[in-house]
Amino acid sequence: MKKIYISSDHAGYKLKEVIKSHLSKKKISFQDMGPYNDDSVDYPDFAHKVARKVKTNKNNVGILVCGSGMGMNIAANRHKNIRAAQCFNLKSTKLSRLHNDANIITLGSRLLTKRIALSCVSVFLNTKFDGGRHLKRIKKI
Repeated sequence: MKKIYISSDHAGYKLKEVIKSHLSKKKISFQDMGPYNDDSVDYPDFAHKVARKVKTNKNNVGILVCGSGMGMNIAANRHKNIRAAQCFNLKSTKLSRLHNDANIITLGSRLLTKRIALSCVSVFLNTKFDGGRHLKRIKKI
């Protein structure tokens, strides 16, 4: 069964809360890995928490939010078997799953509207990896 882990830094906290509310309304379960307020924190600490959970099971996925999405992306991708994708729109999100089998989506709260961010999360959670010719490339990572 797929488990969803979500986290942010202080800059992404408000968008993380919006995403959590959206998931709850859709009756999609998730685990919030913090922070639990918008006090200043170091994004790598939270990216590492989620990455460690995601890599324990190939069905697990993560959602990370910071100001740009880039810091969380860099930190998460330091972990073996993590393929974090910074997504900006529906097409980049869909391709990250179809072709790259991304298991963590990173979002920039200062770069995306709430509507686009929620749409990206939905596409990320509902798109399956194509496999096939893409699988051999994933194995080279």
